Amino acid sequence: MSWYETAAPALLAEPSGKPVPEQVTGDESQQSMVIRYECCGVQVVEASGDYDMDSIGPLADALKTATETHPKVILDASGVTFADSTFLNLMITTHQTGKLRVAAPSEQVRRLCAITGMDAVLQIRETVDDAIAS
Repeated sequence: MSWYETAAPALLAEPSGKPVPEQVTGDESQQSMVIRYECCGVQVVEASGDYDMDSIGPLADALKTATETHPKVILDASGVTFADSTFLNLMITTHQTGKLRVAAPSEQVRRLCAITGMDAVLQIRETVDDAIAS
């Protein structure tokens, strides 16, 4: 009998004898946060944390409101730690308004854009100041 077969059941059980889940989904320390503010007549939406189908709502709402009220919108993506196709779709949809600049994308966002070829389509700038000036 292997170690896993003999020791794991005891290690994965609470004192009450109930098994503890081996994999926990969601990480409370990586909650998404969206901050929206105006700078030099431009709306800046700062995103941080993980973005997927379950967490994209507040960011989508902030970008929608920003594009409805300002001629230029900057998505500060420097704090994005995870982004999937839902995040990519939101950037594309917002880009179609003709108002979006993506500023300071994190390595995760850069990789997502490079893999999908969206780095050639989106207006990506190194800093928020560069995006404001463009």
